[in-house]
Amino acid sequence: MRLVLTLLCRDEEDVIEEMITFHLSRGVDLVIATDNHSTDSTRSILAKHASSGSVVLLDEPSHTHDQAPWVTRMARMAAEQYAADWVINADADEFWWPQSGNLKSQFSNLSDDVEALSINRFNLLPPSYTTDSQRPFYESMTLREKQSLNSLGSPLPPKVCHRGLSQISVDDGNHAVRHAGSVISAQAFNDIEILHFPVRSYQQFERKIRQGAEALLRNQRIANTRIGSTWHQLYQDHLLNGTLDSYYLSLRPTDPALDALLQNGDLISDLRLQKALRRLKEHPSDLTPE
Repeated sequence: MRLVLTLLCRDEEDVIEEMITFHLSRGVDLVIATDNHSTDSTRSILAKHASSGSVVLLDEPSHTHDQAPWVTRMARMAAEQYAADWVINADADEFWWPQSGNLKSQFSNLSDDVEALSINRFNLLPPSYTTDSQRPFYESMTLREKQSLNSLGSPLPPKVCHRGLSQISVDDGNHAVRHAGSVISAQAFNDIEILHFPVRSYQQFERKIRQGAEALLRNQRIANTRIGSTWHQLYQDHLLNGTLDSYYLSLRPTDPALDALLQNGDLISDLRLQKALRRLKEHPSDLTPE
């Protein structure tokens, strides 16, 4: 059984090393990564892993965030060139957590008629505004929402992974897939969940909204669609109006409110990733699940 993860990223140096090493430690055989003209150290980190053979590195210089065709290209490469049995299409801020065993064992146990899985995502709260920006994200982000919403107030949509298929197409957002033009029905699957770290510092958040929204405005393929609506809204309503810092502060309740949310179960103290990444830092050659 061969498991390949695809990754589209731009300027994610604060999370990309941990994202790659974590998934390799949880059963991923190969990462196919497309770097979208990063200006920080993201590409050099990817290149380091490419030199060891764990990453296939592609470059995409166009700042249009043309996600669907770029991810589709990688997903088809996974099937056609690297014999993937299953493919995870992930973002740099996602950690696909197997509830038992590792990711490969979870996929290996599926019946042959299952072609795609729908995996729920759960946001981790951002650190406080004053948190030291040099502190690793997994040390300061340990409070997980019981149910996560996007910035428009709608339930956070799940992500879809799929069998390795040469005619696969991945929709924008990695929320649905098609084979030879027909939508594949994705089976809800709770034995894997996605720990999602979308907002890791104010500086990272502002850059993400500015780069993302401006890239989408350049993308003629998705003009007049709702793709990227959350980025567009945050860009128009907050970044351009100078209120993005206030919005950031609203994402993390005050300490008394945090205590109440922990008491009633709406927030959960989740140290799983922190412990896993600490272990990998201490024992980088240890690729066995906890």
